[in-house]
Amino acid sequence: MIRNNLSTRPFYNTAAVRLWLGVAAAVVVLATGFNVVQVLRYSNSNTELVMHSQDDEARAAELRRSAQTLRASVDVAQVDSVSVDARQANDLIERRTFSWTELFNRFEHTLPDDVRITGVRPSVDKERRILLVVSVLARGVDDVNQFMENLDQTRAFAELHSRQEQVTDSGQIESSLEMIYEPKSDAAATLAVPAPAAAGGRR
Repeated sequence: MIRNNLSTRPFYNTAAVRLWLGVAAAVVVLATGFNVVQVLRYSNSNTELVMHSQDDEARAAELRRSAQTLRASVDVAQVDSVSVDARQANDLIERRTFSWTELFNRFEHTLPDDVRITGVRPSVDKERRILLVVSVLARGVDDVNQFMENLDQTRAFAELHSRQEQVTDSGQIESSLEMIYEPKSDAAATLAVPAPAAAGGRR
């Protein structure tokens, strides 16, 4: 058999061509395999993310239901009342101007002989002033008025008035006095007993 090669540049070594074609095919196969692996991995990762997302949504829905149940079981009026009391107590603490010792020293130096204090209740009004409600027991109305005038002259008490007054079974006067306490309004005010006011004082 006679083999003729009519090309201008005959090329008889086909082994190199086959080798390069094999290498190229191997590269294509490897790249395809890598792409398949990556697709499978990302597919699994996406499935896990979807499952986690569903779990999170279910947990969030459960928490919302629990929150609604708790809100329904809360007594709003009671919470508001406790909140107001706590806020007033915190206001007194934060102001650092309320001293029981100083207050009772003022009462001691202004209290007439025939007047006895039976209760003191401090609070803070809307203007953040210290409001005192002082319950007293006196022999007569004049004694109560004298006590109020003595407090007024210290300049540490303002807007004094008696909001409730009644006669007890023993004939004494039981009165509830309301006033604004301003302990630093006059730092130089003396605690000595003021001069007795004239008869027929304020009621």
